[in-house]
Amino acid sequence: MEKKRAKAVIVGGSIAGISCAHALISAGWDVLLLEKSAGPPTGSPTGAGLGLDPLARRIIRSWLRPQPDILRKTTVPLTVDLNQATDDREVSRLLARDDNFNFRAAHWADLHGLLYNALPPNIFLWGHLYLSFHVSEDKTSVTVKAKVLQTDQIIEIQGDLLVAADGCLSSIRQSFLPDFKLRYSGYCAWRGILDFSGKENSETIKDIRRAYPDIGKCLYFDLGYGTHSVFYELLNERLNWIWYINQPEPEMKGNSVTMKVSNDMIKNMNQEAEKVWVPELVRVIKETKEPFINAIYDSDPLKQIFWSNVVLIGDAAHPTTPHGLRSTNMSILDAAVLGNCLDKWGADNLISALEEYQSIRLPVTSKQVLHSRRLGRIKQGLTLPDRKPFNPKTASPEECRELQQEVMPFFSDIPSLIGSAL
Repeated sequence: MEKKRAKAVIVGGSIAGISCAHALISAGWDVLLLEKSAGPPTGSPTGAGLGLDPLARRIIRSWLRPQPDILRKTTVPLTVDLNQATDDREVSRLLARDDNFNFRAAHWADLHGLLYNALPPNIFLWGHLYLSFHVSEDKTSVTVKAKVLQTDQIIEIQGDLLVAADGCLSSIRQSFLPDFKLRYSGYCAWRGILDFSGKENSETIKDIRRAYPDIGKCLYFDLGYGTHSVFYELLNERLNWIWYINQPEPEMKGNSVTMKVSNDMIKNMNQEAEKVWVPELVRVIKETKEPFINAIYDSDPLKQIFWSNVVLIGDAAHPTTPHGLRSTNMSILDAAVLGNCLDKWGADNLISALEEYQSIRLPVTSKQVLHSRRLGRIKQGLTLPDRKPFNPKTASPEECRELQQEVMPFFSDIPSLIGSAL
């Protein structure tokens, strides 16, 4: 008689959740994924830009067989990591440049669509709101309770493993760590994507290409005094920009770290941008439809990321600031390592598999979260115990070296468990 396949219930249908579905299916598990959204993102995609490191891309390509080349066609190269100082609305000096930066830029919705479309549609339960879970007394199974939002019906789903991919505000994590709170960074980010399709020859685009000659292959960081911005191109005539502003913690509505903004707020932001950034970037910011605010949070590293047969991955396991381009890359690597550990140990040795997953990922993600926090504070000119606030006008070469992405701990590290599987 054929042995019953192990089953995982994944809560959260963002990139961490669908990456986990790929990894666990590859490990021979059945999966069911619960997501409160009514369906996958369609039409005008929301979300923003992200950078994929070489290891994350290798992992994704292994999930997209037999079409591994499709990832390259939906991303843009980021071969240069460039930090420059702006002063009096002009670029005043080069701070740091790395011409061997081997990342690729993607739009969140494009990457999500790629990963989603490569999975069997019958594993998704859209419009299902996670409510609670219960681990059996003998720790061999977990029952998840969810509400079907269309009908208000409460259903129960049983599995061998519960994967919490429910983001930085994870309610599953909260059930184990009731006193856990996110740490506000001290700043928020205005974010936006300018779609310039059909306007490739407009003055705005011609001027931005002159002012930022490596756009299309470069991750630009402009540093003012006590503020910085990020700027790069995405596929299909889109420009992604982020502007970090030091401010008291805003009041966020609902279970979200993003905030819709009023026309007055946008007008004020545009006026402030004119005082800080080069005119070419200001025009891009002004012409962007529907910019939004992201309050920036992280947390001190957790001491553990699994409890019996419940495991955290992605932002649920390690909420992080965006400065090291880690969030998506960590989520993809979490999923791959978890899948390989489950494959190696088998469902009968679930605790051993989860212990190995934790032992591989926790030391790495903990250091990367703290480094990303430090990098954000440096670029925002905020205090740190071991150095004076960063000043782009006077920074030494050693201080500027700290701005580069490649000084991230474990920047090029490939866990042996993953290397042998790719």
